[in-house]
Amino acid sequence: MIFMAQRPLDVLNRALGSSVLVGLKGGREFRGKLSGFDMHINLVLEETDEIHGHEAVKRYGTMVIRGDSVIFISPAE
Repeated sequence: MIFMAQRPLDVLNRALGSSVLVGLKGGREFRGKLSGFDMHINLVLEETDEIHGHEAVKRYGTMVIRGDSVIFISPAE
């Protein structure tokens, strides 16, 4: 079986318009619809909620997250 390497920006491009979970330095997590990003992994999320455990604790709406604070980005369920 042959696996083709995926570039991180290609993976993010495919996730545009989808819900993602974003983990930040300091342990905060946000879930929202990925509406944009740039080469520095600065992210624009819409309909954003702050998540603690598996529950939303605060609604932020549209949010810009600076790329150097991002630890991970994962498809949200």
